[in-house]
Amino acid sequence: MLLKKLIRRGFMLFFVGQLLLTANAQQILTLEKALDIAGSNSPDIRRSLLNLERSEQTLKAQNAALKSNFSLSMTPFGYEQTRSFDNFNAKWFTSKTTQSFGTFMVSQPFLPTDGTISLVNRFGWQSKSSIQGDNSQESKAFTNYLSLSIAQPLFTYNRTKLELKELELDLENAQLSYAMQRLNMEKQVTQFFYNVYFAQMKLSVSEDEFTNTQKSYEITQNKVTAGIAAKEELYQAELNFATAKSTVQNARVTLENYKDQFKQYIGMDIMDEITVMADVAMNPVAVDVKKAIEYGLGSRMELRQREIDIESAQFAMIRTRSLNEFKGDVNLSLGISGDNEKLVDIYDNPTNNPRVSVSFNLPLFDWGEKKARIKAQEAVIQTQELNQVEEKKQITLDIRQVYRNIQNQVNQIEIAKQNEKNAQLTYEINLERYANGDLTSMDLNLFQTQLSTKKMAYAQALIDYKIELLNLKIQSLYDFEKNEAIVPENIIQKKK
Repeated sequence: MLLKKLIRRGFMLFFVGQLLLTANAQQILTLEKALDIAGSNSPDIRRSLLNLERSEQTLKAQNAALKSNFSLSMTPFGYEQTRSFDNFNAKWFTSKTTQSFGTFMVSQPFLPTDGTISLVNRFGWQSKSSIQGDNSQESKAFTNYLSLSIAQPLFTYNRTKLELKELELDLENAQLSYAMQRLNMEKQVTQFFYNVYFAQMKLSVSEDEFTNTQKSYEITQNKVTAGIAAKEELYQAELNFATAKSTVQNARVTLENYKDQFKQYIGMDIMDEITVMADVAMNPVAVDVKKAIEYGLGSRMELRQREIDIESAQFAMIRTRSLNEFKGDVNLSLGISGDNEKLVDIYDNPTNNPRVSVSFNLPLFDWGEKKARIKAQEAVIQTQELNQVEEKKQITLDIRQVYRNIQNQVNQIEIAKQNEKNAQLTYEINLERYANGDLTSMDLNLFQTQLSTKKMAYAQALIDYKIELLNLKIQSLYDFEKNEAIVPENIIQKKK
């Protein structure tokens, strides 16, 4: 007998130890901790960051391209032999050329006019020989050519400025998208978090229901054994017991599925064991709908994105108007060259090499292509302007809708709380009636189901209220729980 007790106690200690180890292996996540993890590991956030990095580096590269570009090209050795016919002397001759040269160039874009200023210096040495019959000539000399040139387009738009402005807008758009993705991440993480929390509660409620069903089954079993209840009652109790057990299993499967979805979204290892902990107690928050709309219209990033869309469409219009345009180009070059067998005397007899050219492009007839494309782009601009107007309307509508949902949810919480309380009292009264034989197990199961349903309805109402408050925060960019703006007020005033 003593041995059996020791074995039983040892088994219980082992079981409790396993439970403690399991609890220690699990990570307990609060909503704040989940948001921190998602902020670093969420795939959506990482993609948004990569897009932001792309825009930043592209703009950085464009700004770097506006600075002086230094280049040096080298040809250490070159040899060429050709045989040609001299038409004037009616004789064939052979020429051989050996050379070595390098070119150093500095190119500087000039942003205000979209021109380019270049300084080029080409220095080299060459040996050239020519053989015609019995006559041969040979020349060896150092050569140097130095020039300063300017290339300037005329009567057209500044393409470099336009491209730079587009890249600046692209970066701003990427920054806005990242900020919006952060807000969307907060919403999605909160939704996934409360899905897990609700599934945990549902599992807990189903386990309580299973415990109560087990008690009623034991009561029925005792009644049937004592001969004071029919066997049909036991059959029904067994059915209720099996159903409650199945409900627990289903709730556990649902919980694990929600956990996996949650871990995937925030970027955790799928194999990690987690449990969530939340405070969903009712804390009513005063909401000013006019203030919410004012902050929403003053700081919502989607509105700035619509403005960027309009500006981008206007840039496209500039390009469209440049189709088949009248434009010109001016190229000016001032150079000096010299050659001599001696390096120090290379410029004893220099030669000036000025060069000027002016060219124009004169469109004649394009069969109405340019006019049609301009009208098409005007339609695009009007569409973007309409989108901006409708975005403002949609923001106002969304905030008003969320505000109504919050007000309604407060009432629903009070109703759900009272319903849970009534269902609990009703179940306790009918459980006593069942114990006294005044109620069937089928009727008791209905009251048990009603109690579980009301518990879950109350939990869902509390969660819905939390989510609607977060939704209002995202829609208005104002946190009414903390009574502070998400976007600083000086930025809002600047936009106005």
